[in-house]
Amino acid sequence: MHDDTKAIHLGRHPELHQGAVNPPLYRASTILSESVAEWDAKRRDKANPDLVSYGVSGTVTKHWLQQALAELEGGYRTAMFPSGLSACTLPILAYAGAGDHILVPDSVYFPTRRYCGQQLVKLRIEVTFYDPLIGAGIAALLRPNTKLVFVESPGSLTFEIQDIPAIADIAHKHGALVMMDNTWGTPLYFKPFAHGVDVSLQATTKYICGHSDLIMGSVTTTEAAWGPLHTLVTDYGITTSPDDCWLAARGLRTMPIRLRQHWATGLALGEWLMAQPEVETVLHPAMPHDPGHALWKRDFGGACGLFAVVLKPMPVARMNAMLDALQLFGIGASWGGFESLAIPMNPADIRTATRWPHPGPCFRVHAGLEAANDLIADLKQGFAVMRASKS
Repeated sequence: MHDDTKAIHLGRHPELHQGAVNPPLYRASTILSESVAEWDAKRRDKANPDLVSYGVSGTVTKHWLQQALAELEGGYRTAMFPSGLSACTLPILAYAGAGDHILVPDSVYFPTRRYCGQQLVKLRIEVTFYDPLIGAGIAALLRPNTKLVFVESPGSLTFEIQDIPAIADIAHKHGALVMMDNTWGTPLYFKPFAHGVDVSLQATTKYICGHSDLIMGSVTTTEAAWGPLHTLVTDYGITTSPDDCWLAARGLRTMPIRLRQHWATGLALGEWLMAQPEVETVLHPAMPHDPGHALWKRDFGGACGLFAVVLKPMPVARMNAMLDALQLFGIGASWGGFESLAIPMNPADIRTATRWPHPGPCFRVHAGLEAANDLIADLKQGFAVMRASKS
C-alpha cells in the first residue's frame, strides 16, 4: 500500500470496538488477569513487549500507535517516549556505556549536544563531534570502542544532508550502530532502515502530531537492535500518556496531506526569499541551489516546511525588527504544527568541529498551513520594516 493509505489504516481495529473508526482511549494502571496461570504467562512472555500486563507498559492505545509507526518507518518495533528530546538522548544508553565512544554530527539538535556534553561525560561515555558532510570519511574517526554513530539529516538548524548509506556502511564494518534523528524526513519522506540505519527516532511532537498540543517522541529499531532498547524502556519505566498517544494517532491520519502543503509552501517562501537582495542564501535541501540537493533527491521522498535563511552582513537588530513585524509568523520554539514560525538563530555559537561560514544573521522558518500568498505578503511587509530600520 502507498504510505498515504497506510497512515489512514494502520493501528486501527474497528472490528474490535463495535465498528468505531478511531481506536478508543484506554486509561489504566492496573491490568487484571483472569487466573494465576495467565498472570504468570504475562510475566514470562519477554518476546511480546506489547503485552498488556501493567499500565506503565501502556494499553492498546499506545501499542497500536507503535505498530503503525514501526510499519511506516520500515522498522521492527517502536517504543514511545515522553518527549522528542528523551527519544534523542535516552536510547544512547541502550547501546553505549562507560568506556565507550560515540560520534555525533556538529549540526545535531542543540539539546542533544548539551546532553552529550553534560550527561554522557558523567557516565564516562566519550563523544566526538564530526563534520556532518564527512560521508565515508567517518572511517577516520571510528575507534575500537566506538559503539554508536549518531546522524541527523538534515540538521535542524543548518540543514546539511548527510550521506547516510555511506556512513552506515562504514559504521557497520567497524561494528558500530547508526542512530538517526529522522524528525525532518518523517516516516513518510525518509525510510531510515532502507538506508542502513539501526535506530530511528522522531520528535512525534512535530509532524506526526501536527497540532502543537502534545509533547512526545518515538524510537523505532531493527530486530537486532530492539532488545537493548526494550530493556532500557522497561528498566527506566519510560512511558507516555494514553491521551497523548490517542492525539498522536489522530494526527497520523492527516500527516500525508499536511506534509504536502508544508512542503509546497516552504518552497514558495524559499523562492521568494532567495530573490530578496538582503538574502545571502536559503538553507533548504529541496531547492536546487542547496549543496545537499543531490543527496536529498537521491534519498528523500519529499520535504517538510522547515528551513533557514542567511542574510547578508547587517546588524542583528535589523533582522529582529523584521521578525517582530511579522503578523502571521509566531516567534516560538518547536515546529511541525499548523502554524508558521520564524526565530533568530546563531549556529556559530554552538559548533566545535566545523566553522560556520556565514557572517550575516540567520533565522529559521517553519512554513505552516496558511495560504502561501498571505505568508509572502507578511514577509514583504516585514522586509520593508527591515529596510527602513536604521539600527
